[in-house]
Amino acid sequence: MKLEFQKFCGSGNDFIIVDNRDYKKMIKNRADFAMKYCRRGLSVGADGVLFLENSNVADFKMTLYQPDGSEAEMCGNGARCIARYAYLNGIANKEMKFETLAGIIEARIINDEVAVKLTAPNDLRLDKKIKIEELNLEFNYSFINTGVPHTVIYIDDLEKFDVKKIGNKIRFHKVFAPAGTNVNFIRKNNDNTISIRTYERGVEDETLACGTGSVASALITALKYNLTAPIIVKTKSGINLTIHFDTEKLKAQDFENLNLFLQGDAVKVFDGILEL
Repeated sequence: MKLEFQKFCGSGNDFIIVDNRDYKKMIKNRADFAMKYCRRGLSVGADGVLFLENSNVADFKMTLYQPDGSEAEMCGNGARCIARYAYLNGIANKEMKFETLAGIIEARIINDEVAVKLTAPNDLRLDKKIKIEELNLEFNYSFINTGVPHTVIYIDDLEKFDVKKIGNKIRFHKVFAPAGTNVNFIRKNNDNTISIRTYERGVEDETLACGTGSVASALITALKYNLTAPIIVKTKSGINLTIHFDTEKLKAQDFENLNLFLQGDAVKVFDGILEL
């Protein structure tokens, strides 16, 4: 069986996108598919597989499987990529809504970029402490769920920091059990920007960008340092993301009315055919 797919990239996060609406061609074991084809060097290679599927409540449904076979609730960069995919393939108009495990996501095509309106964040925890006994380290952290769980830690020497080693220890720390957490190491810059490096749960490695992690980091930084929107997030890929929100609603922690948007690039890389 031949399966057509497209490869997309959003700010350094890359995804295999499969139209999974036709029951005759439907990939039923999506976890195995993701584990097989996300492997870099041995297959297509990606940070995850996005399955565009039928929905009874929106234009379509986005289902995301990660390289370890786990299903994720949401992905900001993936959401922008699947919105661009849906628009280019005539599945949705420039303004669309699609279903995710985190809720209904609104998206808008804006020239070469895509903006997605995220669901209300929750479970805010500011200025907590975490110890990594085996490394004899302690960090101050904050936490918020922006569709998926995110921990935010400020690091001065961000470029030299061992994101993979320490991120892995925090990702599996008992404080965040059983779901675990994504871990964002960030630096607040002198202007209205932050720099970020992210260890992603499910990928189990550092990625070049993380949309929901960028949103989490921007919101927490705005709360802690009294910044106003929009906030520019400088990712490891060198491509910036813009986080829009209502500053006064954030200060009041009125997350339901935050009007939270993630805006950035979403680029089609290539078309492909897999021999299943």
